[in-house]
Amino acid sequence: MSESDEYRGRVKELRAKAKDLEEAAERTTDPEERRRLKDKARRIEVECEQVSGMASGDIYPME
Repeated sequence: MSESDEYRGRVKELRAKAKDLEEAAERTTDPEERRRLKDKARRIEVECEQVSGMASGDIYPME
């Protein structure tokens, strides 16, 4: 498996996890839990963008 395949797999994994968290946030009735889940999903999306950037050859991940 090439390095770019590994990045693509990681991006797919991260996007699925973020989607699951967003869906869980929509189902919960607790506002604090909803905020926590949405924040976590956003952090995962940022990580996903960084991994995606590295896969495309961008050697300077966003900080």
